[in-house]
Parts: sequence; C-alpha cells; structure tokens
Amino acid sequence: MNELWWSVLYLAAISLLSNLAGAYMRRDFHPDRFPFKPWAFEQQGRFYEKLRIRKWKDKLPDMSKYLRFLPRKALTDGSSQRVELLVQETCVAELVHAALMALALPVLLCRQWWAALMVLVYDLVNLPFIMIQRYNRPRLARLAEKLARREEALVHE
Repeated sequence: MNELWWSVLYLAAISLLSNLAGAYMRRDFHPDRFPFKPWAFEQQGRFYEKLRIRKWKDKLPDMSKYLRFLPRKALTDGSSQRVELLVQETCVAELVHAALMALALPVLLCRQWWAALMVLVYDLVNLPFIMIQRYNRPRLARLAEKLARREEALVHE
C-alpha cells in the first residue's frame, strides 16, 4: 500500500482511538489552570463571538451523543455538580482534539506535497472543536459557581 493510503488509514485510526481514549479518560482536570485556563485574547468568549461561533457550533457533530461523554442535555437537572461535570467534558474534548492535531504530524514524514495538505486540513477540521470547548468552558464554569452559591444559600435557609 502506498504512503497516501497508509496516511489516510493512520488518521482514521487515531480519530477512532482518540474517541475511545476520551471516553475513558479521568475527569479531574483543573479548568482554571494551563492549558484550559482562558487566555487573555479570548476575553471570556467574546473573541469567539466575533467569529460567529453561536451560528455554527451546534451544526458540528457531537460525539457525546454516541460515546460515553456527558451530553449537552446533561444540564437539565440544574445542579452545580452536573454543570461541573460538563466543564470537565470540555477539558476532555479540548485535550482529545489537540492531541489529534499533534498526532497528525507524523504524516509529514512522507515528504510528499499532499502530506502537508492532509495535515493542514486535518488540523483545521479539529480546530473548531477546540474553539467550541474554549468558548463554552468559562460560561459553564460561571454557571456552576452561580448554581453552587444558590444551592449553598438554600441549605442555609
């Protein structure tokens, strides 16, 4: 089999395996620390709003519907713990997509013109998913804090 087909199979394999890895990854990230902490240029999500993220983010595939990830609809019970789980899921998703971008780099070893193009397209396909996580995480973290304060107030009444 030639290098092109091996590269296609490799990218397909890492895509499938990364979803499985993400499904079984521990959920004990610190969203307020590197690499998940919001960067200054993100302006708590306003940067992504300039890119019209609200218009396109829900049109992309959501693997949480098919795998063990916590789905977006997990917010229905309204507890701070549930929202905090969703914050953890944004960390997992960002990590998986960033890893996919890095793991695509060995395709460049083929030293063919199409290898650079293939890696570029593959990385550009993964980038919007990272952007979605970085957009949603600060908003979800604020919601979790708000709900935790409300729950604490109800306990002390």
